[in-house]
Amino acid sequence: MHRYRTHTCGALTVSEEGQIVRLSGWVHRKRDHGNLLFIDIRDHYGVTQCVIETTSASFKAAEAARNESVVTITGHVVKRTAETINTKMPTGGIEVVIDSFHIESQADQLPIQVNSDQEFPEDTRLRYRFLDLRRDKMHANIVLRSQIIASLRRRMIEQDFLEFQTPILTSSSPEGARDFLVPSRMHPGKFYALPQAPQQFKQLLMVSGFDKYFQIAPCFRDEDARADRSPGEFYQLDFEMSYVTQEDVFQAIEPVLHGVFTEFAKGRQISALPFPRFRYEDAMVWFGSDKPDIRNPIRMADVTAIFDGSEFNAFAKAITKGSHVRAIPAPNASSQPRSFFEKLNDWAVSQGAPGLGYIIFAPEQAKGPIAKFLDADRLQQLKAQTGCKDGDALFFVCAPKATAEKLSGLARTRIGEELGLIDKNRFEFCWVVDFPMFEYNEDLKKVDFSHNPFSMPQGGLEALLNQDPLTIKAYQYDIVCNGIELSSGAIRNHLPEVMYKAFEIAGYGAEVVEEKFGGMLNAFKYGAPPHGGCAPGIDRIVMLLANEPNIREVVAFPMNQQAQDMLMQAPSEVMERQLKELHIRVEMPKEKAKA
Repeated sequence: MHRYRTHTCGALTVSEEGQIVRLSGWVHRKRDHGNLLFIDIRDHYGVTQCVIETTSASFKAAEAARNESVVTITGHVVKRTAETINTKMPTGGIEVVIDSFHIESQADQLPIQVNSDQEFPEDTRLRYRFLDLRRDKMHANIVLRSQIIASLRRRMIEQDFLEFQTPILTSSSPEGARDFLVPSRMHPGKFYALPQAPQQFKQLLMVSGFDKYFQIAPCFRDEDARADRSPGEFYQLDFEMSYVTQEDVFQAIEPVLHGVFTEFAKGRQISALPFPRFRYEDAMVWFGSDKPDIRNPIRMADVTAIFDGSEFNAFAKAITKGSHVRAIPAPNASSQPRSFFEKLNDWAVSQGAPGLGYIIFAPEQAKGPIAKFLDADRLQQLKAQTGCKDGDALFFVCAPKATAEKLSGLARTRIGEELGLIDKNRFEFCWVVDFPMFEYNEDLKKVDFSHNPFSMPQGGLEALLNQDPLTIKAYQYDIVCNGIELSSGAIRNHLPEVMYKAFEIAGYGAEVVEEKFGGMLNAFKYGAPPHGGCAPGIDRIVMLLANEPNIREVVAFPMNQQAQDMLMQAPSEVMERQLKELHIRVEMPKEKAKA
């Protein structure tokens, strides 16, 4: 007999009745029934109920074992009586009568309970993550993550993608988020950077003659935590293809995502193929976001022209100063009580807006605080442009363009939730395309890249030479699911002259391009194929399929919101000897003088 187990704790059924078996696992729960002690033993595969009599020579050892102690038991399988069968667990038809009991490892008093759903502070859970991961939900999430990655990998290989690994130690890039820097001992004063993404390397693989590449790529960015983003590191399904258009990229990744979500959706509905596409400028008007949740059927409209010159002076005057007016339909909202409208107005005030004006369309006449200021023709235009009908309401946001987009997008979500319009049992995908190549950076007072500096501008070099940079679109695209951006991607710029000019417009001279991107630039000079790709985020995919609101619930060992590893106590100070080897001196920030 094996030293530790003949079966796992999820394997035994009535077919093993009468067999002598050995199990090893954690003590999940104990129940004292007088002359009998019931012990549930758990491993990765499940739970088996075991029982030992007080007369057994091993009873004292079993009694002494605390919850979460690791034990090995040997015993014989018996069939449960009809009234004690537990249909909720695979092993619920049997129990094991313990003949011998051995404690492999005694557990101390537990800082968090494993055998319950009791909530604990996140930092406590992360400090004792090895215990947290033993809990059913967390354990299932990490298993799900592994299964999803295996499915993604299988589906990419079936499309003839080859899996390669790209370097972890590389050079710093002037674009994107902050780099994590790694000092070089052999080259004093110089630093490696951990890759924010394998961007340049995957493009170089295409230039090197490989046609389709992918990897489950670790990426590192020194940025603040959010619910859908881990500080420090994350993983993505990174892929690149040669001789492709934007359409080819979509056709490659859509069936992969659709297939994975179908496989793990557990009955939830998935968008039909092909996924819908929205131009960036349309998405910002219709949804107030470039990450639209299209489970929400509300589609907004820009009604600035209708209010321009109207008798509603609050909007008319703001329009003359550059404000935009967004209209947010609320289907069948006329039946809502007055408190519904007051509640939304109070919410808008909490967001920093003066309020949320509205019109209620009724057969006899329009109602609401704005309706009386608009003539019949303007009211009819509003209905026509927004698709509203009698019985619907229309809410309004008036503000400078960026503010109007953001607030109207939030209002759309809020109204959709209040009216119960968002189907939580669906996964709705969409593409957002035609992003602007450049944007005006108000902080730096200059034109800057808006998305990805390595993207091909629509119109190529001619557009860069002859168009207003702020009007140039790029072959850039995002894929979004339920309002969460899964990935950005692009058809890449593979021409040196286009690369030089694009960076010049963003304020980077040729010397900067050659210094920072010399490897890739040099490669492009020796024949580079047109290529493009995408990189859906693994963590976000798992978060959606696990129905978790926080990405830390689907990562085995995440950092907390302050970018600290509570389990391994990182970041930490290092020894002076290590700093000397790296020719580094630490200069701590000075404390701010007290007022």
